[in-house]
Formats: sequence, structure tokens, C-alpha cells
Amino acid sequence: MSKVILWDLMDTVVKDPFFTHMADFFGITFDQLLIDKHPTLWGQFELGMVDESALGSHFFVDERPVDVAALKDMLRDAYAFADGMQELLTSLTSRGVEMHALSNYPHWYELIEERLQLSRYMQLSFISCRTGVRKPEPRAYHYPCQTLARPPGELIFVDDRVANVEAACQEGLHGVHFTGDVDSLRRKLDELLSRESVRPAR
Repeated sequence: MSKVILWDLMDTVVKDPFFTHMADFFGITFDQLLIDKHPTLWGQFELGMVDESALGSHFFVDERPVDVAALKDMLRDAYAFADGMQELLTSLTSRGVEMHALSNYPHWYELIEERLQLSRYMQLSFISCRTGVRKPEPRAYHYPCQTLARPPGELIFVDDRVANVEAACQEGLHGVHFTGDVDSLRRKLDELLSRESVRPAR
């Protein structure tokens, strides 16, 4: 049976505006953004535990208000494919490779879909706001195996964060660390997809 690729989204498939646009939106430096923002609220938002109203009221520790509508507009305009990624996804799609998103993100992933139409290449199946679990928790990797009725060794997981890749490998998936080099990633995926069986890499 052919292998399935699970994709992290932010800073793997899509450039993450948090690192490139958000500080400018608030008129502060990135270092100051890290100091001022609530330490756990975004993670709760990614799990669907808080709504947009709560995000706007409590995004910053000092509870200065955030214009959520303007923030969403900024993000929508900022979402873009990582360099070379659209071409890679197009190639894999033309080969009939089954692909799904496995990503930590709030329901604003719908803005990414609106902007980039990711569903041309993958199913947006396993987003944390829908599954209720974030990587690198083991359940985040169990859920795709169960839903797709695939053993872990038939799933290839690509992420830019080492901790998420290592956690996937511990659960039996074959984890691939994306370092930003799409050509290297293409070669690695070609190698894995051509094997009769996929063994997890440590």
C-alpha cells in the first residue's frame, strides 16, 4: 500500500506570519512581543479552548485590547507558501500521493485555505483546533493512524520542529525534519515513497 504524508503547516508548508509580520502589526519589536504576549493563550486558542473574543481581550499579559478583525486581515494577506513548497506539493499530487495536514493551529487555518487553497494538495484533516490535541503529545500522532486505518510505519510526517519529529518517531511514524531545503526534502520523500515498507528513523 502506498505511503501517506502528514504535513505540519506553519514554517513547513506555509511561512508563519507570527515571526515575520505580527510584531510590526502591533508596532513593537519581536523580542517585546515575546515578553508581552500571554504565555499560554495562543496554545489554548489552537485547541479551541478560547474564542476570538477571549483572544482579543487577553492576547497580551497587560490585557491591552487587540483588534482581532484587523489581525485576521493581516494574517490572511501574509500567508504564503514556503519557498519551493507549492512546486513540491504539485509534484506529489500529480503522482497521486495521499497527503494530510497534521498541524497545531486555531480555526484560522481556514484563512490559510482561503488564501492558498491548500486543499488542492492535501486534506486538512488533523488540525489541533479540530482534534483537541497538539503536537508533540503522543495522541496527536495516534489519531491519524486510527482515522486513516494505517499502521504508523506507513505514515511519513514532515515538520520543521525537531521535538515534533522526534515525538512522531517515538510513536512509530517516519519523521522527517524540514530545515528549509526543499530539494533535500524532495529527495528524502522520494526515497521513502519508493520503499516497500517504511521503518521509523530516529
